[in-house]
Amino acid sequence: MAIDEKDLGEVITDLKGAFEDFKKSNDKELDAIKAEKAKQVEVTDKLNEKLGDLDTLKAELEKELKQAKRPGAPSGGDVEAHKTGFLQFLRKGNDDGLADLQKKAIQIGVDADGGYAVPEELDRTILQLLHDESPMRKVCNQITVSTSDYKKLVSLGGAGSGWVGETAARPETGTPTLKQIMATMGEIYANPQATQTSLDDVFFNVETWLQDEVAREFAEKEGLAFLLGDGINKPKGILDNPFEATDDKTRPFGTIQQLSSGTAGTFNGDNLIDLIYSIKAGYRQNAVFMMTNLTQSKARKLKDNEGNYLWQPGLQAGRPSTLLSYGIEENNDMPEAEADANAILFGDFKRGYTIVDRMGTRILRDPFTNKPYVGFYTTKRVGGMLTDSSAFKVLALKA
Repeated sequence: MAIDEKDLGEVITDLKGAFEDFKKSNDKELDAIKAEKAKQVEVTDKLNEKLGDLDTLKAELEKELKQAKRPGAPSGGDVEAHKTGFLQFLRKGNDDGLADLQKKAIQIGVDADGGYAVPEELDRTILQLLHDESPMRKVCNQITVSTSDYKKLVSLGGAGSGWVGETAARPETGTPTLKQIMATMGEIYANPQATQTSLDDVFFNVETWLQDEVAREFAEKEGLAFLLGDGINKPKGILDNPFEATDDKTRPFGTIQQLSSGTAGTFNGDNLIDLIYSIKAGYRQNAVFMMTNLTQSKARKLKDNEGNYLWQPGLQAGRPSTLLSYGIEENNDMPEAEADANAILFGDFKRGYTIVDRMGTRILRDPFTNKPYVGFYTTKRVGGMLTDSSAFKVLALKA
């Protein structure tokens, strides 16, 4: 079914109406006497769920409209020949001349363990699908490297300065402290299966099928690693770094500041305001909240002292819903709002965390292991690194 601006406009209208109904019902719940409260809570929860569904639907429609308008990428003769040969390899297992085509198109050969590099256009599409599927890729910085690892120097400050007169001596100042950080890399794999019969069917789009299967598997695994990974054969995630309650001036680099809600398992509007203003102004400009859908449903019920809701729906195309005027990235890999959980992240993710993709996705075709299915063992090296621990703050729901 084709998606157009009319469909999006109808969803925005429904979203606005649902928010008004939700506010009225939630206000009644707060004012209801105890005998009526249980019934009102049920009504409010249903409206809250509907509000979340409409908000998600609006975001998905905007994404589909954007993809429909995306122009195709041009390709040269060598690249097109490589792609044609690669698709023939996927369908029939015929790799005659594919190695030479690969060298001409992307200047790399075949690894000793076999397999072929996915053509650049397909690989780019897989990365785009990963971006669409993964909450972490939507908000974090991403780079692509041609080497097996990635290192970066960061300045920890310490460069001295001072005021001097026109002819006064210029004494030596302090030297800035530099620290080398390195991405923790891992190899992620997927092994989607298709029957040879389906591959022989000219109406079976093997390219799209493989893109979707690989992107979904990769997005689930790597998204979890970018957030919670322990750094062993996988990226080290944001929440696997150490936490301290101290501020940016005294906290060591690589340690994230943790604020406490004061009450186990829950939070209020003041906690969110404290979280926002614990970050320096330069980071707040591009900062967003990250939390699960259920935690966001709790945040929708919060009001300020004047009775205004802290959560506001995005009632225009391209404008997301906000919490205290900041965007919300829903990520269900985040811990739920339970006692002692680090349930809410806030910060500038692009400055704080970098996703490192090793150039090239590789595929090994396996028609033997699981007959009558043909397996496509797909591998890719990817890593992650905390680049600025002051760019994030985390709210722990504890006393």
